[in-house]
Amino acid sequence: MRAVQVTRLDGPSAVEVHDVPEPSAGAHVLIDVHAAGVTFPDVLQTRGQYQIKMPTPFVPGAEVAGVVRSAPEGSGFSEGDRVAAFPGFGGFAESVAADPAQVFPLPEHFSFEQGAAVPMNLLTVHFALTRRGRLQSGEIVMVHGAGGGIGTAATQLAKALGAEVIGVTSDGAKADLARRAGADEIVPADGFLVAANKITDHRGVDVVVDPVGGARFTDSLRSLSREGRLLVIGFTGGEIPTVKVNRLLLHNTSVVGVGWGEYWLANRGYLQEQWRDLLPLMEAGTLDPIIGATFPLDDAGQALAAMENRTAVGKQVLTVR
Repeated sequence: MRAVQVTRLDGPSAVEVHDVPEPSAGAHVLIDVHAAGVTFPDVLQTRGQYQIKMPTPFVPGAEVAGVVRSAPEGSGFSEGDRVAAFPGFGGFAESVAADPAQVFPLPEHFSFEQGAAVPMNLLTVHFALTRRGRLQSGEIVMVHGAGGGIGTAATQLAKALGAEVIGVTSDGAKADLARRAGADEIVPADGFLVAANKITDHRGVDVVVDPVGGARFTDSLRSLSREGRLLVIGFTGGEIPTVKVNRLLLHNTSVVGVGWGEYWLANRGYLQEQWRDLLPLMEAGTLDPIIGATFPLDDAGQALAAMENRTAVGKQVLTVR
């Protein structure tokens, strides 16, 4: 089968498409991949900067959607089922094997591209907003990177949970996508604190969703209302910020780590629990993944580079079949 391989740890430009052996199914669900989502951890893996180190050459790709070719008895899946999956690695290929606990039924109206956009982003923000952020209906959520994959997913889910959303974006195209996702207000990344204070009449926001990090972090803390929560999801801005903890005392605010992977790896049934919670919202169209761009498998390097350079607008997806 054809697959994208990281053959040396030199970044997105070093990925190559090769013919490789098909995976063996064993006790796993074997999936013929139609689309694969591109995630920031995939970018980090091309430079050997992800916490899980894989020996080269390896096939990246954490999330896919496709059709079941075979499934073990008792898995709940059968040949021909349309599914999404989170294999963790190996998804940038024509076929992938995934643990049944990490395979999910795809809503009938979802395209494969939409299905491939769900596992990493939507399950991460579900964990962030519901379990770590304890979001309540009527609260105000500020989403950094609101025009990206995590940002659009966070916006849609926060709205579904009854929150008001302020989207923070760096350019007009990303602002347009954040509006499509349902953001109530859009503010520019430069000066977001002043803008958010104006929108909230200086009350502040209840929750900040931050997949960016970097120089925005301190002003994000300053934007919080009393007992507000800043959810640390990632650092696409490159710099890992630090916090002077005395700031947390001023208004009883919290900085909350969102380690979705760490959590579900210790609670293997949690992914299916999340999917059951989200599936009615997906089937109703309340959660409707927005695809920013699609790339053929041969152009995986371009998709990864767009993520690394932060020029990507919306969710980036590889089309495999």
